Amino acid sequence: MNENKDIPANWHQLGQTAVVQKLQSSDMGLASEEARRRYDQYGPNELIEKGRKKTWRILLAQVKEVMILILLAAVVISAALQEYIDAIVIFVIVVLNTMLGFWQEFKAENAMAALKKMTVPNVRVRRDGAEQQISAKDLVPGDILLVEAGNIVPADARLIVAANLKVQEAALTGESESVEKDTQELPNGDLALADRKNMIYRGTVVTYGRGEAVTTATGMQTELGKIATMLQDVEDEQTPLQRRLAKLGRSLAMAAGVLIVIVAGMIYLQGAGLKEMFMTAISMAVAAIPEGLPAVVTIALALGAQQMLKKNALIRQLPAVETLGGVTVICSDKTGTLTQNKMTVSDVVLPKRRYHLDEAAAEYGDDADLGLLLLTGTLCNDAVIDENSPSGVLGDPTEGALVLAAQQAGLVQRDLQAILPRVRELPFDSERKRMSTVHALPSSSQGATLHPVLAAAGHQGQADHLVLTKGAADGLIEVCNRILIDGVVQNLSEKKKEAISAENTAMAKDGFRVLGLAYRLMDVDELDQPVLYEKDLVFLGMVCLLDPVRPEAIESVRLCKQAGIRPIMITGDHPLTAVAIAKDLGLTTSETVLTGQDLDTMTVDALAARIKDVSVFARVSPKHKMIIIDALQAQHEIVSMTGDGVNDAPALKSADIGVAMGITGTDVSKESSDMILLDDNFATIVAAVKEGRRIYDNIRKFVRYILTGNAGEIVVMLVGPLVGMPLPLLPIQILWINLVTDGVPAVALGFEEAERDVMNRPPYDPQEGIFARGLGWQILVMGLIIGLISVGTGYWFWDGGKGLVGWQTMVFTMLTFCQMAYALCVRKQTQSLFSQSWFGNPVLLLAIGVTLSLQLVLIYVPFFNTVFRTTPLRPAELGVCVLGALVIVLITESKKLYLRRKQH
Repeated sequence: MNENKDIPANWHQLGQTAVVQKLQSSDMGLASEEARRRYDQYGPNELIEKGRKKTWRILLAQVKEVMILILLAAVVISAALQEYIDAIVIFVIVVLNTMLGFWQEFKAENAMAALKKMTVPNVRVRRDGAEQQISAKDLVPGDILLVEAGNIVPADARLIVAANLKVQEAALTGESESVEKDTQELPNGDLALADRKNMIYRGTVVTYGRGEAVTTATGMQTELGKIATMLQDVEDEQTPLQRRLAKLGRSLAMAAGVLIVIVAGMIYLQGAGLKEMFMTAISMAVAAIPEGLPAVVTIALALGAQQMLKKNALIRQLPAVETLGGVTVICSDKTGTLTQNKMTVSDVVLPKRRYHLDEAAAEYGDDADLGLLLLTGTLCNDAVIDENSPSGVLGDPTEGALVLAAQQAGLVQRDLQAILPRVRELPFDSERKRMSTVHALPSSSQGATLHPVLAAAGHQGQADHLVLTKGAADGLIEVCNRILIDGVVQNLSEKKKEAISAENTAMAKDGFRVLGLAYRLMDVDELDQPVLYEKDLVFLGMVCLLDPVRPEAIESVRLCKQAGIRPIMITGDHPLTAVAIAKDLGLTTSETVLTGQDLDTMTVDALAARIKDVSVFARVSPKHKMIIIDALQAQHEIVSMTGDGVNDAPALKSADIGVAMGITGTDVSKESSDMILLDDNFATIVAAVKEGRRIYDNIRKFVRYILTGNAGEIVVMLVGPLVGMPLPLLPIQILWINLVTDGVPAVALGFEEAERDVMNRPPYDPQEGIFARGLGWQILVMGLIIGLISVGTGYWFWDGGKGLVGWQTMVFTMLTFCQMAYALCVRKQTQSLFSQSWFGNPVLLLAIGVTLSLQLVLIYVPFFNTVFRTTPLRPAELGVCVLGALVIVLITESKKLYLRRKQH
């Protein structure tokens, strides 16, 4: 990246105007053409990635595998014993096995790297005089950057506007406390980063308020880039399954050592020489260790993550693919996830009358109270009109609905902002559940320029400033002591408060989201006392907003229950609104609901008793999500939790699967999550859980397939010498079986479609062992059967006088045919092979076809006869191998029939 040597380092020393001028920018932002030129000069705004493995490191890791080192030793010893053909063949197979392992890991690395690139956030900037959203990597020095609570600062920048702005700078300073920011220049050039109150830095987190800043450094020129504290430096975490498989591999290696000693001893007692003992030892080592298993799991998880991406679920952490299959509880936010997030104002409720929105638009000119309420809704608001947006607004959907409602009545937000400019604000937070803005009023001599609704309300020139507040109606009335009725401000009596609460309750029962609106006049001397902004407010009325339930969410809730997964709805809305919507979704039939206030007062034991039966939590803040997660996990539930705000980050990290919203989620919530919903849709979570179950099932299938094959090989190598036979399989034949007969169909099993009952059964236990639910017994029994059929066939032909190469070829081919039949049978756990779609997994059919074709090449092409010590089989002998495969089909189909009858 190029570096501009003329750009100073101490931006904090310069005034706001000087900084903008120095960077040749303006309050209108850069022109698009100039931004492109600077992008070419400075390069993308990204840190150099060090965490991704280099290609040569991936290759070296394959060569360092214990199995590969054993085989390389076998190459050297074979050559020393003048077994040159064996040495060459083993070496070729080592190269092929290494390249296969390399390809698998390289593909997995690329898959995860592609997913990581998709997590680059968008940022808000001002360019060409208009607010725009661009990719963070396109940010350049001189861009006017707009930040708000929840944003991770994408570059270093000098503040030019700071409205109650607080930033947590732990990424740079280690201090977890948020720092208040302002725009004042700081003359001291040697200030530490933590003391530069007018600067914001890449990687820090905006926790409160909003701001505008001119970008001073991007990419590796940022303070974070200079000290290289990059997330990419952290090694990728292995999944629990990968760790268990690695441990299994080590155990099998130890077992192989014991078997080698036993079999080599038996061979020795039969009078074998050193060469044959060595060949037997190599054969047993190769047969016992499933060297490709962890790599196959990695590629399955990575490709599974790519499949989930097609369903709008972006996986950020590979272990999440595995964990998803075991989720037992999905805790979901309501707005935008279970509902469509298409907020519309339905009704406007004044103290003495109620308007439908269409009526309000027609009546506002004749109703000053209505006009002031609509004005409050559009000015106490951070959403803006955006004709390029599908919804017509840029910002929060609830706020957007208020802007559009006012506009429908002829109140244009931009015009009002010019007359009543915002000078202070108290941003929304989850504790107060409201927001306030302070606006400068024109002097009395400028009264004629006031908007008609203010003039009609009788407030022309009466004060310096106007406070506008909106928020949850039940909380807002508690900070109001007056009410506006027919243009007259009256005391808000307890009786009137009760009437407002009753109306709020009635509307909540109908499923409306209800917001209250209020105002007060304020003198200039109160401007710097935010604690007074929301004191002695005048209540204006309420607006009712509708957010329709997502039709697909209803089916997804039903599917969850069918799959043994508990869906729980969490919302900040009124309890009655929450229950009404939960019933619409089919999530509950009861009136039971717990509120944030309930959670604050309940003991751990009381919550443990209640949480088993509660599916709706209302008036909940992010801190309560942690309480809910802890209570559920204490009961050994595997919890998925959604979140979109900066304060949701702890809950997302604590949940077994933290799910962030891709559309409405803050940068902080996305960085804290395991999965991002690109469409903010509850149905996507359920689809991801289904995909997670499919992937886990398929991993178990190819574990079962590979280990059964290895068990069969071990049985052959053990039983053969026990009955007096020479070595039943040669090392190069076992290597071929492990590489091709085992490896190729095993990878293809990863593409298997989901079982028909995948969402009709309870979740699996993520702590279960590799051999849980009878898998170990299946492997041992079928391995024993395949091994005995193969060695029995070999014994029959050996005892019948067939030559060594002939009966070894029969064992070799019988093993291959039996394993191909087994590959077809393990596709489904209980569903009959004959009722499955044969083309449901074309990759597996191709893999089996290729494997059988290659086996025929090995036994019928003279060159390979020499290399693999095989001989052509007669049709009758090949028929015997087919019969052996049919026996495997008969046994597995009989077992499936038994399981189906047992289930019913």
